[in-house]
Amino acid sequence: MASYGSSSAASSGSRTNGLAIASLCCGVVGLFFLNIVLGPLAIIFGAVARRQASVKNGAGMAKAGIILGVVDVVLWLVLLAVAASNDGFSWYVGG
Repeated sequence: MASYGSSSAASSGSRTNGLAIASLCCGVVGLFFLNIVLGPLAIIFGAVARRQASVKNGAGMAKAGIILGVVDVVLWLVLLAVAASNDGFSWYVGG
């Protein structure tokens, strides 16, 4: 009989920090959507993950998440400056 619950690859013990993964995901998604919300979240998650993780358990992902979070915040500031120089935002709902 096959044993479905006992895989040697699944129980290797080398698990990546969940906050490092969350930081990287927030940083990547923040490049396209909600960068003012996801950017700071990526920075916070990455900073906490860097304190918790060793080099092999997601420190690189946490660092990438921090960098992408900073890029998200800078991108939001640039878009805000462009919008301010063009007399702000205007929403046109058809009609």
